[in-house]
Amino acid sequence: MSLLALALVLGAATLHATWNVLLKTSDNPLHAAARAVTSSAVLLTIPVAVLWLAWGRPGLPPVGWLLALVSSVLELAYFIFLSVAYTRGELSMVYPLARGTAPLLAVAIGLTVLGERVSLVALAGVACLLAGVWAVRRPAAAGSATLPALLVAVCIAAYSAVDRVGVRLGPVWLYGWALWVGVAVLLSAWVLLRERNVTWRAADWRRGLAIGIPMTAAYLMVLGAFRLAPLTVVAPVRESAIVLVTGWGVWRLHERTGAWLRMAGAGAILAGVVLVAIR
Repeated sequence: MSLLALALVLGAATLHATWNVLLKTSDNPLHAAARAVTSSAVLLTIPVAVLWLAWGRPGLPPVGWLLALVSSVLELAYFIFLSVAYTRGELSMVYPLARGTAPLLAVAIGLTVLGERVSLVALAGVACLLAGVWAVRRPAAAGSATLPALLVAVCIAAYSAVDRVGVRLGPVWLYGWALWVGVAVLLSAWVLLRERNVTWRAADWRRGLAIGIPMTAAYLMVLGAFRLAPLTVVAPVRESAIVLVTGWGVWRLHERTGAWLRMAGAGAILAGVVLVAIR
């Protein structure tokens, strides 16, 4: 993995951990996610419009727009299942379970469906990462949040594979904007149609934007990494955010069940990141 790709993934991991903490601590995770995606999509449109004009009005082929739509639908499912999981379970259990299972699926897709090949050292790093996330995820401890968290993992693996193909069909920022606007429309429609009496205050939108900015930045950084490195490597390194979220949940939110095992797993994740970086 190139240093640029590694920097993008690790930066995205930090931002991802940040917005998940904010989402988990909100009153209604699904409503907060809808506000976050919608406000950030509106904000993102301004620089994308400038880039589009400056770059000579580039476009995506029809299959690129189709993949962006497919990814948007998968993201909709992701946010729905994530909000249910956060409503039912603790952050330090739901997040590792969801994010830890996803790379297992993504690596399998990368090696089989996409036909990706990586070095033996990188594979050793991937193995460390997967062992670490397996240790910190503790599915039995997640209770009623287990099923939605696992469905989140399926969504992550699916849209990651779609995005790995989609970002190679045109400018990363244009593909990212297309799918993010799609997510905003679908998620807002889902919330408004299910709860037609929804009213949001200005303070709610400000918090939504505070979640949406790191959320959008993290996703765009991952898309950039997908352009530079294979899904087989990016997906496990991306989940290094588990280290940050596990530590936050254990020490700040006092979620101490199985803390030492989860922290040991976090150490294995860090070792895996080092191996992937030096391959």
